[in-house]
Amino acid sequence: MGSFWMSTEVRVYRSLDETPADFGPCALTVGNFDGVHAGHRELFSRVVHSAREHGWRAAAMTFHPHPARVIAPGRAPLVMTTPEQRAQIMASCGIEEVLVLPFTEETALWSPEYFVRHVLVEKLKARTICVGEDFRFGHKHEGNTFLLQELGLECGFSTQFIPPVRLRGARVSSSRVRALVQAGHVALARRLLCRPFALEGAVVSGHGIGKKETVPTLNLDPAFEVLPGNGVYVTRTTDLATGQQWHSVTNVGTRPTFSGDALTVETFLLGPLRDTPHRIRVEFLARVRAERKFNSPEALKAQIFRDVQSAQRYFRTLDARVPLDARVS
Repeated sequence: MGSFWMSTEVRVYRSLDETPADFGPCALTVGNFDGVHAGHRELFSRVVHSAREHGWRAAAMTFHPHPARVIAPGRAPLVMTTPEQRAQIMASCGIEEVLVLPFTEETALWSPEYFVRHVLVEKLKARTICVGEDFRFGHKHEGNTFLLQELGLECGFSTQFIPPVRLRGARVSSSRVRALVQAGHVALARRLLCRPFALEGAVVSGHGIGKKETVPTLNLDPAFEVLPGNGVYVTRTTDLATGQQWHSVTNVGTRPTFSGDALTVETFLLGPLRDTPHRIRVEFLARVRAERKFNSPEALKAQIFRDVQSAQRYFRTLDARVPLDARVS
């Protein structure tokens, strides 16, 4: 499996007005695609196959913000990926162009027929539409796969409906991935995502405690909607400017040994660092232990080095001939 962050060309449009006349003809899939898990990847695979078979473009439409933020804010899920991250993952799966449709109160009022005829057919020139078996669309989710199929016969596009992907007998879904990550089960989440769950952002100043009392760390701005549950993890860290990577150990938590109360994401690199990076990506590979309070900074420091040994054993078990992204832990 290729790297989640591979550099692949993809055209991204942020409104219908931006969408060019040559967006289609295309094979198209539509959805929120938060996290971009194994089920989503199956949809992308079908779209890419159809596009190549007919000489069309392979395309996807997603939404921002999540429609629930507009329709039912109190029930809106926390999101795991930004539109930009989703587009990058889609590109690594072969998708050539992405429409990120702004979801507004006006959008929520579109009838299923208007959405299909005006947006999917007239604007995007979809020739085949590939969605999950439970796909719903239009005002109050009045549209379903039966209506989509009927509209396809009228408007001249074919439809493909894909059953849910299952792992260990359970359906792969964004909500399941989200729950696993928040519970700290990042290794299983990785299997559902077909890649490690990752955070990326700016390196920010910490409290200086690690440098003085324990070990120096890179502090990632924790302004994310979904974070792994508090604990210590085996991670892989990348400098987003240079591409340099390190094996690492990351703590997500509140630093109880130092009576902390603010949430932090602190990463200790298992390799030399010359210049502090400005932006990093931290991929969560396996959980080491829960966060806990120690009697002294010295006791915490000793535990950190035991955590480092655990991480080093983890990396030693990986077959050096197989890229880390191709492994399933």
